[in-house]
Amino acid sequence: MNTIYLYNTLSRKKEEFKPIKKGELGLYTCGPTVYNYAHIGNLRTYLFEDFLKRMFLYNNYKVKHVMNITDVGHLVGDGDMGEDKLELGAKREQKTAWEIADYYFKAFVEDLKYLNIIEPSKWYKATGTIKEQINLIKTLEDKDYTYRTSDGVYFDTSKIDDYNKLSKQRLEDLKDGARVQKNKEKLNITDFALWKFSPKDSKRQMEWESPWGIGFPGWSIECSAMSLKGLEKQLDIHCGGVDHIDVHHTNEIAQSESATGDKFFNYWIHGAFMNIAGGKKMAKSSDNFLTLQKALLDKNINPLAFRFAALQVHYRKPMEYNLDIMENAQSALKALYQRVQGLEFKPGKLSKIYKDKFIQHINNDLNTAQALALTQTMLRDKSLSDADKLASILDFDKFLGLDLKEQIDNNIPRIIEVLAKRRQKAREEKDFAESDNLRRKITKLGYDIKDSGDSYKLKKQ
Repeated sequence: MNTIYLYNTLSRKKEEFKPIKKGELGLYTCGPTVYNYAHIGNLRTYLFEDFLKRMFLYNNYKVKHVMNITDVGHLVGDGDMGEDKLELGAKREQKTAWEIADYYFKAFVEDLKYLNIIEPSKWYKATGTIKEQINLIKTLEDKDYTYRTSDGVYFDTSKIDDYNKLSKQRLEDLKDGARVQKNKEKLNITDFALWKFSPKDSKRQMEWESPWGIGFPGWSIECSAMSLKGLEKQLDIHCGGVDHIDVHHTNEIAQSESATGDKFFNYWIHGAFMNIAGGKKMAKSSDNFLTLQKALLDKNINPLAFRFAALQVHYRKPMEYNLDIMENAQSALKALYQRVQGLEFKPGKLSKIYKDKFIQHINNDLNTAQALALTQTMLRDKSLSDADKLASILDFDKFLGLDLKEQIDNNIPRIIEVLAKRRQKAREEKDFAESDNLRRKITKLGYDIKDSGDSYKLKKQ
């Protein structure tokens, strides 16, 4: 098989990828905490993970992909103190925590469709794997890695010698309680909660019986339980944003390797932040985040233009967001569509020379910018026939994910279909203001929609 090189955060260097099972990939990606919409910074991470997955598929790997949905246990401040984000969301919207989780999970899946991101092979929800999480904590307790405080069961990081092998942080430089109150009962500053007890003076919406008392799991334990359940021994690659390195992923490694006695994932791959307003990281905690709706759809930007823009920036480099960048990406994507539409549509041969170069780029730590530039070079190559160019670029699009085939088949583009389905739902719910708003968006994107009973018909203008 083709050689693949990836930057491994664990070693801080680019390494040749060697799968546990030949021709197969076990992939785990940290999913969203479903208490609010994902912002486009989050979605940039899911795009890089989609490029990674598609790269392996393009190299003819069989991919088993597991993603978690954090629908309980993630506290404000990303630590072990404060309120649960699902409970806060429930108060904010006057719904139950279960309703909040279900609504924002469905919204997240819709965002993935907008961006042509392939869904995982298996979704796991934290609330659906409580048994596995409790069993993992029991194993750690039996091996003497835990202790109890008045508010929960904690992992004792002093019991392991290499707690910071992923983060490379000097433990003496760490500070406790950076964003929330300190826990004076912790034995070590790096110790973290495995199980939190429910407050004695109030009842949580999400809580479970356990050997230690009624409560809920800590944030990091769910990913260990889900990845071990979903992938078993095929722990090849674990992904996420760079903000997960120092705490979340470091804690995952500590608890998982202590429980199993085996290495927990061979490769750790992290995507950089999305920046906004002069280089400031986009984050919900900073209240400067933009959803896909606000950043793209409301501004008549095709979500695939965001995908195109992400292809132009290496996943380990920060990506900037502003309207000019998105509009430029949309113009470039439109030009690509027009170029593809202008090719003579008849059977052709895939260019082996260009395919080999394309594979070299994407297999070199996902050099998507070079792969995209090569695509443009190939389209300008006068030595290739239109038919061969078309065959080649449609093959490349298996990785790029820009829906280029729809430009040839004259199919209704993905974004139009999604908007039309949303409009149909708004009509069924008698939300006529939203229905009219979505019609205007569809019209601005060059399509007419005609209602037909309980259905609709779309036509290019």
